[in-house]
Amino acid sequence: MRVEKMALGPLSTNCYIVAYNKQAIIIDPAGDGDRIIDKVAEMKVEPLAVLLTHAHFDHIGALEQVRTHYQIPVYIHELESDWLEDPNLNGSGLFGVGQIKANKADHFLEMKMYQFGGISLEVRHTPGHSPGGLAFVFHDNQFVIGGDSLFAGAIGRTDLPGGSFEQLEESIKQQFYTLPGAYIVYPGHGPKTQIQKEKDTNPFVQS
Repeated sequence: MRVEKMALGPLSTNCYIVAYNKQAIIIDPAGDGDRIIDKVAEMKVEPLAVLLTHAHFDHIGALEQVRTHYQIPVYIHELESDWLEDPNLNGSGLFGVGQIKANKADHFLEMKMYQFGGISLEVRHTPGHSPGGLAFVFHDNQFVIGGDSLFAGAIGRTDLPGGSFEQLEESIKQQFYTLPGAYIVYPGHGPKTQIQKEKDTNPFVQS
């Protein structure tokens, strides 16, 4: 399994390309669509789907370019089904970055195991930063791509519409800290971290 991280868009949001056996999924195409397309070509892989950890504007800036270029489906949590088309919901209308919009997702993700080619992952619901926040757990390779919930030494902000510190704290304790301590966390911003390190030292949510 190969994980490629690119910090893209106005907020340096992490986009991930997860690849196995010449096939891949793209998680959070944050912006700079040409860079994503160039990286996929460099990796010599075929994208099968776009998965969104949530629908804030800084995670969807290149969504339409990527979806259209590869003609692949987009997956999201149903609670944020309207956010892609609505700048007020996805936050772009609040941050002065212009109106960022995308077409509706093709599928709603359920809390279960999914298989994309040879890539197996579990979807976990992690509300708190946003109502439809998701984490994608790759048990075979012991890592999680967690969106804007748990960061290295920090947590996602909860002061945006639909945010809740209590929900986020519960999500981190139940959906992240229940994973084995050796699992790597790839967050929506900043460097990777490890479950055990955050359980031991994160100043915002202790285990």
